[in-house]
Amino acid sequence: MKQPLLIAVIGGRKTTPLLKKEAEEVGRLIAQNGGILVCGGLHGIMASAAKGAKKGGGITVGIMPQDHKSNANPYIDVPISTGLGIGRNVIIARTADALIAVGGEYGTLSEIAFGLQMKKPVIGIGSWDIRGVISAKDAEEAVNKVIELCRS
Repeated sequence: MKQPLLIAVIGGRKTTPLLKKEAEEVGRLIAQNGGILVCGGLHGIMASAAKGAKKGGGITVGIMPQDHKSNANPYIDVPISTGLGIGRNVIIARTADALIAVGGEYGTLSEIAFGLQMKKPVIGIGSWDIRGVISAKDAEEAVNKVIELCRS
């Protein structure tokens, strides 16, 4: 039996309604394609992606920066409390088979950098335009690219 893909959706707590909608669609498509959504477990892009995954019937994992799980957004099935603050970003990147960045600022940039250093596919929607990040125009293209890259 094939293991499900663990796909991290990364992005900021502060974002736009358009990027939140895109993240929700990314989460839904991950779930509908049999993937497990991994995120930072908090709000903004993370909550939108987890909400979409739940709508798609999927499983969500939140790798939390705090040492308690009470701050997890309501769409997280498995909250993992690290107590590492932003250091948890390396755990998100290590856990995932691939990462999809939706918008984001410096925390997202660190997750992108960790993912690229670990030779993981990193897809960006309205995110950092740097070497190694594969640009996608929308959620459907991003999820399709991740699946293609991980299954090849």
